[in-house]
Amino acid sequence: MKTRMISKVTLLVVLLWIFQSCGTVPMTGRSQMAFLPESSMVEMSLTSYSQFLNENKVSANRTQTDVVKRVGTRIAAAVEEYLKLNGFQDRIGDFKWEFNLVESEEVNAWCMPGGKVVFYTGILPLTQNDAGVAVVMGHEIAHAVARHGNERMSQQLLIQMGGVALSEAVKQKPQETQTLFLAAYGAGSQLGVILPYSRKHEYEADRMGMMFMAMAGYNPQEAPTFWARMSQLGSSNTPEFLSTHPVSEKRIEALNGLIPEAMTYYKK
Repeated sequence: MKTRMISKVTLLVVLLWIFQSCGTVPMTGRSQMAFLPESSMVEMSLTSYSQFLNENKVSANRTQTDVVKRVGTRIAAAVEEYLKLNGFQDRIGDFKWEFNLVESEEVNAWCMPGGKVVFYTGILPLTQNDAGVAVVMGHEIAHAVARHGNERMSQQLLIQMGGVALSEAVKQKPQETQTLFLAAYGAGSQLGVILPYSRKHEYEADRMGMMFMAMAGYNPQEAPTFWARMSQLGSSNTPEFLSTHPVSEKRIEALNGLIPEAMTYYKK
């Protein structure tokens, strides 16, 4: 009898924890299970971001760097305005935006919690212009705003470490935890770890990213055009960006289907 009572109490505690861990994704309204405190994710982000910049060469090309910073600043402003007007004001404080361009032939870009954004010079020939940069910028920022990395890391902690708290994971297995964190945000290639985003996360980031770039004054019709260019890279030496953001005909169709909605936000 006592064992049964303890089991019921344990189940109640677990259910309460799960309920408290539920959040809502801005714009899409999807309920999500993100177990990790966002403050802890931001703290890990600062450490990983600083280490990454110390280990990689920041581009000295002022023209290219200015494009990344200009586009990022405009989209960040649009994101904050959207969050403020749609009941997510409490999330704005999480973001202390930074935009950097690093010298690398790798085709990649990512945004960590807290708004730490890195573009690799290898992706710029594919973005081609400000609108192309805005497609990637909006998409990566959308992943951060939707807290997809938190979801992914929560799932991986459950699978790989038995659901231990993040603080305990850092103490017990610091290197593994940092590797998992970087992989969750698409920055794990240097450590040989790639964790693809789910179709659900990709569709959300596509939709939110297109709306954000449109709000910032960039033509969202560039989105399917950019991803079509990405799909032409082929399967040989597939860049991490395609490994974590797979492109298919269905995805291109979905992007085209989002254009009418995105155009309602487009501010020239």
